[in-house]
Amino acid sequence: MIDLLSITWDVSPDILQIGNFHLKWYSILFMVGFFPIGYYIMRSFYKREGIPVENLDYLLYALLICALIGSRLGHVFFYDWAYYKAHPWEILATWKGGLASHGGAVGVLIAMWWYVHKYGKKYGFGYIQILDRLVIPICFAGMFIRFGNLFNSEIYGHATDLPWGFIFVRDGQTIAKHPTQLYEAFSYLLLGLGLLWLYRHKLDKLKTGTIFGLFLIGLFGARFLIEFVKENQEAFEESMVLNMGQWLSVPFIVAGISLLIYSLKWGKPAKIVVPGNNKPQQKGGKEKTPLVHTKSLN
Repeated sequence: MIDLLSITWDVSPDILQIGNFHLKWYSILFMVGFFPIGYYIMRSFYKREGIPVENLDYLLYALLICALIGSRLGHVFFYDWAYYKAHPWEILATWKGGLASHGGAVGVLIAMWWYVHKYGKKYGFGYIQILDRLVIPICFAGMFIRFGNLFNSEIYGHATDLPWGFIFVRDGQTIAKHPTQLYEAFSYLLLGLGLLWLYRHKLDKLKTGTIFGLFLIGLFGARFLIEFVKENQEAFEESMVLNMGQWLSVPFIVAGISLLIYSLKWGKPAKIVVPGNNKPQQKGGKEKTPLVHTKSLN
């Protein structure tokens, strides 16, 4: 019986279908989170701090590839290894669904290690410094991905009688469930806006690692709490005190708290100084104002 006080969600996950080809909302929203949204946010950061934007494309490609691979492998190993062990060829079938955000987070960290190793010394930034900036667009990317989950009618919550409960008709539901996709999406949006405000208005006072630490605490803390009203993704989770999503969130939260404490006590200034940009340049016999005035960072 359909509850008249709830929201009936019967939206197709496909934008269009031509034969066996399906263009899905999830795929489009996943890409939008990285480009143009994420790309242009990072581009604005680079321009503000005098970092050449020419190599930003390499960062985008590395993030897309590693996030996709990490998300897929995270789902394979953390949520359904018994199945994929028996059907290893299915690991490549990403179009059938099955991505885990915790695995995607690991993929992003690996992509950043490569990027900083290749370009960090040349342009004056370290691993944590670039992550302080990158996690801001990641918040907005995460929001778009959760909207994609909503269009797929997946990873929703337990039954609820709240007026904003969603009945996911296409997944065979007849009672309202918590729209946990929206809970996560809006929490990521608020976190992203808060961190963006800190970067825009408090960068001179911030320490390296502060934004990244707050991101880890805020994003995975929200994920941990929302999991209490989210349905388990796999049957083996029913016997667990905390589900897999919560257990996987704990190390990130602990890392965030540790990083934040270290940053506030011993962290160096958060600003990035590109080598050469902190020296006056001569032009027409006059001294040109340097782009950045802070000391070089390690």
